[in-house]
Amino acid sequence: MIATQNRLLQLYFIRHGETAWSLTGQHTGVTDIPLTAHGEEEARELEPCLRKIKFARVLTSPRQRARRTCELAGFGASAVIDPDLSEWNYGDYEGRRSVDIRKERPDWNVFRDGCPGGETPEQISARADRLISHLQSLQGNVALFAHGQFGCVLAARWIGLTAIKGRHFALGAASLSILGYETSHPKTPVIALWNAVAASLSGLP
Repeated sequence: MIATQNRLLQLYFIRHGETAWSLTGQHTGVTDIPLTAHGEEEARELEPCLRKIKFARVLTSPRQRARRTCELAGFGASAVIDPDLSEWNYGDYEGRRSVDIRKERPDWNVFRDGCPGGETPEQISARADRLISHLQSLQGNVALFAHGQFGCVLAARWIGLTAIKGRHFALGAASLSILGYETSHPKTPVIALWNAVAASLSGLP
């Protein structure tokens, strides 16, 4: 359901469903792989709770795993692709697992160190800030279909933290998180919901 709301901005951030590489823990940035059959089922399970929400705008990453999640959740026809919702560009670490990277760089952390040949924390932080600046011109509920580690950076930047603080967040496949504002202090950004799965979402309005 799409409708403009004259109310405080609220971002419904949906991470895409399971892929073969999310199962194995391989970093998936620009590689455009599909959802698994289970990932498609996870996306479908989001539809009953999301269809009750009136969205002013629906945006999705250009990657097929996010677009397919958006479609199966019921918003394929209304979604607009926004490249700023793309996952972290992992450069030379694309397709590799953190456990294997740390055999070469024991203290490596993507949120602090970034990726050789890919995005730095400063670059992904700037991308998140650009997206937030655009979204703050909107009102009402906005759905964002995107990716795990970019979502962690977005949440950190939303509440004024540096990108490295994104390492303290976790996002499961086909999870829903809500970034908004404190009702009694409408200039104070908050994380209203984090990493919720479909089974726990029956209480959403």
